[in-house]
Amino acid sequence: MKGRLSRFADEIAREEKSRVFAIRIDCSESRSIKEAFEGVLSLGFVEVLVYNAYHPTSWNPTNFADIRLDHFQKSLAVSTVGAFHCAQQVLPGMVDRGRGTILFTGCSASLYGIAGSSDLCCGKFAMRGLAQCLAREFQPRGVHVAHVIIDGIVGAPRRRSSTSSVGELHGGVEDGSMDPDALAQTYWQLHAQDRSAWTQEIDLRPT
Repeated sequence: MKGRLSRFADEIAREEKSRVFAIRIDCSESRSIKEAFEGVLSLGFVEVLVYNAYHPTSWNPTNFADIRLDHFQKSLAVSTVGAFHCAQQVLPGMVDRGRGTILFTGCSASLYGIAGSSDLCCGKFAMRGLAQCLAREFQPRGVHVAHVIIDGIVGAPRRRSSTSSVGELHGGVEDGSMDPDALAQTYWQLHAQDRSAWTQEIDLRPT
């Protein structure tokens, strides 16, 4: 996993001709998050924090009685406690400068319960609440906090060529998956929004 992450960072660096660093974090451990951000903050001010972490086993619905307590606690720790710690690391600098963006990534489980997935749903429900609380506290101080609900499966990036049609570029994914490039554009638009009309929550799904 660590090697794949580093290769991905190297690929982005080559394409964008920029410096890219990959740092592995255990989002359920406050010490791991703190140590990682010590390295990040040593490079400079954090303009944008995108939190998109989940506990993988939570995506396998099972009978409630079969959900192990440690899995339930891990899901809460990754989805919500990790988001809490990461936000605490960047908010002081953002408030000092009067600008910054924090984007929390949710899913359909952020909005409604799913049978057999109480660990996932409780974690995502709580993160949504955290996003709302932070938005109301910090947006008046110049920090844009938004919750992005991705209600669908994210597919592999689509390869665009000079002969691609408008339909191919802007929708019509045959397998019903969501184009990660289109999602990334939405995240960028949230960051670039004028503060007179900030979005607090947005719900994205494929056509």
